[in-house]
Amino acid sequence: MIAETSCPGSKQAQRLLRLYHLYRLSVGITLVLLISSNMDNQLLTFANDDLLSGGSWFYLVLNILLVVFLENTRRPAQLVALSLADVLLLCGLFYAAGGVASAIGNLLIVSVAISNTLLRGRIGLLIAAVGALGIVGSSFFLSFSHPTSPNDYLQTGTLGALCFAAALLVQGLIRRLDVSETLAEQRANEVIGLETLNALILKRMRTGILVLDNHRRVQLANHSALTLLGSGSLENQVIDNHCPALVERLQLWFNNPTLRPQSLKIASTGLELQPSFIALDQRPHHQTLVFLEDLAQIAQQAQQLKLVALGRLTASIAHEIRNPLGAISHAAQLLQESEELNGADRRLTQIVQDHSKRMNRVIENVLQLSRRQQTEPQRLDLKPWLERFVAETREGVTERQQIHLHIGSGDFKTLMDPNQLNQILDNLLRNAWRHSALSHDHAQAWLKLFVHPDSQLPTLEVLDNGPGVAPDHQVHLFEPFFTTSPQGTGLGLYVSRELCESNQARLDFEPRQGQGGGCFRITFAHGRKQG
Repeated sequence: MIAETSCPGSKQAQRLLRLYHLYRLSVGITLVLLISSNMDNQLLTFANDDLLSGGSWFYLVLNILLVVFLENTRRPAQLVALSLADVLLLCGLFYAAGGVASAIGNLLIVSVAISNTLLRGRIGLLIAAVGALGIVGSSFFLSFSHPTSPNDYLQTGTLGALCFAAALLVQGLIRRLDVSETLAEQRANEVIGLETLNALILKRMRTGILVLDNHRRVQLANHSALTLLGSGSLENQVIDNHCPALVERLQLWFNNPTLRPQSLKIASTGLELQPSFIALDQRPHHQTLVFLEDLAQIAQQAQQLKLVALGRLTASIAHEIRNPLGAISHAAQLLQESEELNGADRRLTQIVQDHSKRMNRVIENVLQLSRRQQTEPQRLDLKPWLERFVAETREGVTERQQIHLHIGSGDFKTLMDPNQLNQILDNLLRNAWRHSALSHDHAQAWLKLFVHPDSQLPTLEVLDNGPGVAPDHQVHLFEPFFTTSPQGTGLGLYVSRELCESNQARLDFEPRQGQGGGCFRITFAHGRKQG
């Protein structure tokens, strides 16, 4: 039979075992003191003095040894042996002290109750049965050895029943305690899981979140808030020292919560943020929840929605525009071939043709946005692909256009749709030649392929030696329909960035400090497919 115990290795079981040891030592010391003071002769009329004295000393010495050698036992068999030994010894002392009148039966009931906190189920009831049989048996034998002693069989039976009652009661309480502890542990694990999930959500959110106390001390700041505010750490710091503009808007919100707070500019990051505030409670020591939204992302999302609507509108009216546009262009071409036109009229027909072509390019670019094909990335080695691209491009350029290629060392494998990459580089090269021609007779462009030392990612730069881009214009380069050329459509760079993002790449503009011109940098993704 395997003993059912209350996890002997747990802290609670060890505390109960120490309590059991302390109880037995207390009982042993009390009995020895009682024997040594000869008070037993006055209280225990029918006691066997020699047997009681020897049994008390043996009980005390044995329990001292058990405490020393079994102080933190983890074996169920040892707990069973310990409980049985204690109950049997108390039954012997019960007999030596004269039975029911000695009150040792009450100590025996307490011992059975404590042992049932360590031993559950049938083993615990076995301990109770041994105690009950010991009480009844001792009383039965005493009735023969001391015929003149009072035979209180009702009290004896009551003590035996109390042994079982104590065992069942304690086991029931312990069982309920275990259920409560298990439920509390489950709830604690759920709370920990929710806290972990909330922390992960806050960390991954793009919206900056701050929690401020009534002294405007930061109690919580997620990663996005630190990035937007350009700070490494804000917790337990007063927000006044880091963003006075945010404090100003918070004070205005306190005065009138119905007003929408104005946006604020962060000098360290150059970002424009839109704050919003929520009071977490109404107590004097209240907390305030602060949300920070990047207006650039909001504007980008609005721009995306506008472009989707524009693409659908353009797709529906494209044929209605292109048909008369084609007729106008064809008529202007026929009119220009007429020999009766003078020079001024021919110039006017040329203007009609040029603007007709420009309108057609705008329609083509906008249509391309609305009917863009699904990206089909392939494992691409950029070095041989770029060499073929440059060779094919050189065959179709004029004498006044030049392209230079520089390829560094490293692994240039990536995942990219080659057709879309061809379109991206074609747009960037034409843009580079156009800017180079503004400052030089020969338009030149450089392609530099290398592995970036920080990210270890394949990187391609398209450079020109033109006049560069004004700082005020750099932030608008990738916006649709923004152009500095009267002949441009303002969609080339926007389409190029969209195609890069569709291939998990990134397109950025880097000004060439001290050299003039511009640099468009494509940072490619790793050359492994996503599982």
